[in-house]
Parts: sequence; C-alpha cells; structure tokens
Amino acid sequence: MTQAGLDYAWPHRDLLGLEDLSAQDIRFLLKTAHGFEDVSTRSIKKVPALRGRVVVNLFFEDSTRTRSSFTLAASRLSADILELTGKGSSVSKGETLTDTARNIEAMGVDLIVCRHAQSGAAKHLAHAINCSVINAGDGQHEHPTQGLLDIYTLCKRWNLMDTMDLTGKSVAIVGDIAHSRVARSNIHGLQKLGAKVILVGPPTLCPGTFRSLGCEVSHDLDDVLPRIDAINMLRIQFERMTSQFFPSVREYATLFGLTGQRIKKARPELLVMHPGPINRGVELDAAVADGPQSTILEQVTHGLAVRMAAMFLCLNAKNRE
Repeated sequence: MTQAGLDYAWPHRDLLGLEDLSAQDIRFLLKTAHGFEDVSTRSIKKVPALRGRVVVNLFFEDSTRTRSSFTLAASRLSADILELTGKGSSVSKGETLTDTARNIEAMGVDLIVCRHAQSGAAKHLAHAINCSVINAGDGQHEHPTQGLLDIYTLCKRWNLMDTMDLTGKSVAIVGDIAHSRVARSNIHGLQKLGAKVILVGPPTLCPGTFRSLGCEVSHDLDDVLPRIDAINMLRIQFERMTSQFFPSVREYATLFGLTGQRIKKARPELLVMHPGPINRGVELDAAVADGPQSTILEQVTHGLAVRMAAMFLCLNAKNRE
C-alpha cells in the first residue's frame, strides 16, 4: 500500500501499545480504519477480509464496550469468534496464562484479543505464542485501540483525516492519570502526531513524574480550560485504588468535574471526550455529556472501524511472516 508517495506495509503482527508505534504506523492504521468506517452503514454490514480466520476474545476483566466492540469488529470482517473470560477459563483453576493461551492457539486460532489486570500481560502473551495478539487493556500500562479511536475522533472533528497532523493542538487529559492505561496510550499517540498534552488532576492522581513523558502537569482545571482544543475526562477507577486518593467524591467533582457552568470558561469549539463508562455527576454532568461538544458516542462508533483495521493489519503482517 502507498502512503504519502512512499511504499509502506504495516510491519506489526501484534498491537501491544502506542509507545511501540511510529507516527507513520499510527497514521496508516487510522487511514485503514477510515476505509472500513462505511461498512457499518451498509445494508449488509460485512466484508470478507478475515473470512476463515479465528479471533478469540480473552478477557480477564469485566468489560462491556471494549469486548462488544472487538466482537462486532471481528464479525464485520467475517471472522469466527470465540469468547472466553477469566472466570470461565482454566486460569481460574490454577493454569498459567501462557498455558491457557497455548492451548487456545493449538485449536487453530489466528488472533487473541487480551484484556488483563496485570501490566505487561499482552506482551508476555505475544512472546509466548505464535498467533497475533492485540492488547485490549493491560493493568496500568496501555489500552492502544482506545487511544487510537480517541485520536481518530479528533482528526474527524477537526477535518484532519488527510494529514492527521495535530501540530498546534492542545489536549487535556483530566482525572485519574496514575491508574489510567487510556491516558498512557493517548499521551504516546497524541504527542507522536504533534499535539501538546496537558495532564490535570489532584497531585495524588496526577503526579509531577508524568512530566518525564513530555507532558505539562497541572492541578488547576480552571486554569487549563481556556487554552485547550479538546479535553478527555477519565473515569475515576475506584476498583484500582488501594487507598484514599482524595477527601471525597464531592470534593473531586467540585475541583475537577466538567459542568455546564465550568465549560463556559473554555473555547466554544472545545471537544469533550470520555472513554466510558461515565460516572455522571463526578467527571461530567448531563449537560456536558449529552451536549453538542461531546464526542462520546462518536468515539464508540469509531472504535469499530479502528478495531477492524487493527485486526486486519496485524493478521496481514503475520501472513507475510
């Protein structure tokens, strides 16, 4: 395939994180996703791109959006799909993750989509088995397809699909940065395409150490709002917290929640994002979540095309090997 006049073939059989990808890789995947986007609008919502291939969703954490999106994306590509969970797998009986994956692979599986509570689990799998692996979220490390669909959504809204050059754009990521794999994938992806990233949250959830990734760190949302083009409001991940990171939910919402009143301090064209699920009244109130600046439902729609592209490209790269 050709991009910007250069011969280019997607080189990765696995998608483990955006930190591992180049700007060219990211743009190529998103352009491929753009080609798949109209499949969801057809009367027959299928293409034969992965006919005869077998995709396994191996999820060791609860998920609705991500699992459903990968399942539907694989179905749109005409792949066969096997759904497995941690509770329903032999891991719950003491089997190692590697042995579980190798047994699954022995059934003739082509690609495993893995979601796991431990950081590095997807990379461990990719080294242990021969089939392709896509990381659907590993601990506090990365969630690459979420980062990609967020970037895709911004490029679409800003009419930048031709260049996907985000130079001059500023994006704030607000909330539980410390525990967020979504934040890390967005940081890597946005910066590689030229955007400035500002991290916002209380010091306990947004420590200054993140400046080492090239980000600005702020603990004052009202100061940041007037100078950004988009804002990604992260969910407070109560299930990952092992101690009290702020005095109360009410105080957090007061200082870092995006309300209809607070958003007036921002530019009128500010885009509001959220990876879901939303804690309404904490990260966002209804006026913002359902308002014209919100891209939340667009993110869900674009996630299908991005995940179709990821599966298609990784399996094509595996074929070339």
